[in-house]
Amino acid sequence: MTLNRRTFLEAVPIASLGLAAGGGARAQYGAPPSAASAPADMDTLVVLAGDALPRGMAAEPARLQALLDKHAKAGDSYLAGGAVAELEAKFSTLLGKEDTVFMPTGTLANHIALRLLCGENRHALVQQESHVYRDESNTVTTLSGINLVPLAPGRAAPTLEELNAAIERAEVGPYPIKVGAIVLESPVRRAQGAALTPALVADIARAARAKNIPLHLDGARLLLMSGMPGFRVKDYCAHFDTVYVSLYKYLGAPFGGVLSGSRPAMAKARALRHVFGGTIYHGWQVALPALDALDGAEERFARVRAAGERLLAALERTPGCKVRRVDDGSNLAVLEIAPERQAGLEERLQKANIRLGKLNEGKVQLGFNESILRRDTAYLLKALAG
Repeated sequence: MTLNRRTFLEAVPIASLGLAAGGGARAQYGAPPSAASAPADMDTLVVLAGDALPRGMAAEPARLQALLDKHAKAGDSYLAGGAVAELEAKFSTLLGKEDTVFMPTGTLANHIALRLLCGENRHALVQQESHVYRDESNTVTTLSGINLVPLAPGRAAPTLEELNAAIERAEVGPYPIKVGAIVLESPVRRAQGAALTPALVADIARAARAKNIPLHLDGARLLLMSGMPGFRVKDYCAHFDTVYVSLYKYLGAPFGGVLSGSRPAMAKARALRHVFGGTIYHGWQVALPALDALDGAEERFARVRAAGERLLAALERTPGCKVRRVDDGSNLAVLEIAPERQAGLEERLQKANIRLGKLNEGKVQLGFNESILRRDTAYLLKALAG
């Protein structure tokens, strides 16, 4: 398939292919005005914010054409066949599930998973700080009548004691209510990217299985856990009946996600996707970039984590810099820069082609993505600390 200006504009909205934090073909990411005023060299740009490799909108048509040139049969029809089917199969292998379904949004993926797992038991336990509870506008309650019970306010994860108490409150008493599902998000963006450790997930899974309660993983940013002690994608996902992973947060796609689970459940998921208006005409524009990024993703994100750790360790040794790490964190930390270190910071970042988030009272949240692999620790430290 040849991609020209007309077919590209018909295939995917230009606006959807911009940088994660806006700014057209420039990389702004909340940087100070002087640091963001000049166009960045996108091939060497390091953005110490966000999850995704920074990309300029102007280069996206050529990138998509190059991917089309590598896939002779990329096209799909209503999300069947082509690159979409290839992507679904690859995710099934990665996550250790029987089948995978492309979803146009994560909200739809999480909703369908909950609807399938709960069935008639419309009572689900969720983290209070989770995307399902805080960012999906009561979707599962409004459209599927599922009552969401929030746990662990202000924290990433409930304790096992909290979870067992919530199950008992529902299922034991004069009018028992069967818990239909437990939803766990990991990493938790509203908890600064804190992740649920493999040990905690295993404990929760054992408690859930003892009560015959299915589990769903909102793993939108699951691959950012790569490199954590004891973490392996397939082993982690084995505890869950269904798993959602985002395609656009860090896999280079303009939108979309996938939902994985058993083959019978995913057959129902495809039917429900259509009922809720999610069976879009084509998905190859999303599948091709995600397929390309998925190759070697675990290894790359483990390298990102290691590079971030090296930079944080170097900053901790630097006078005038303080680092606040996140317990069981994924790719976020907070850096406090003393006033004397801030002198000339904008100019150093501009010269080094590095972008930060916005400083607030001398503090900035660092986010590590694949762009950190473009420069060594010494280069980054010199730009940040002088």
